[in-house]
Amino acid sequence: MAYDFGYLNTIEEFETAIQENDAVFVYFNSSSCNVGEALAPKVMNLIENKFPKMRFFYVDREISPEIAGKYSVFVEPTILTFFAGKETLRKSRHFSMEEIENAIIRPYSLLFD
Repeated sequence: MAYDFGYLNTIEEFETAIQENDAVFVYFNSSSCNVGEALAPKVMNLIENKFPKMRFFYVDREISPEIAGKYSVFVEPTILTFFAGKETLRKSRHFSMEEIENAIIRPYSLLFD
């Protein structure tokens, strides 16, 4: 079965996702960003395998510039994580899977272990 993830296209959808889920990972990108397109499956795989209770969402900056603007996302790719409705991680452009994993481990285990 393919990993369950969602697309967020409006600010309302974005805010509902954060409110209704304890742990949220949001990946901002666009189809014009080759680096972001290549990284997306790796990031999704990391979340699926290491943090299965975390919901993964994708925001296309070209389709939803108002979300990117409201959350100050101006470069691609950018990731944001939210635990219990609070932003806990923000990384843009250059990041490794290890860096993401290390940043998520503590808040994830505090919430779910």
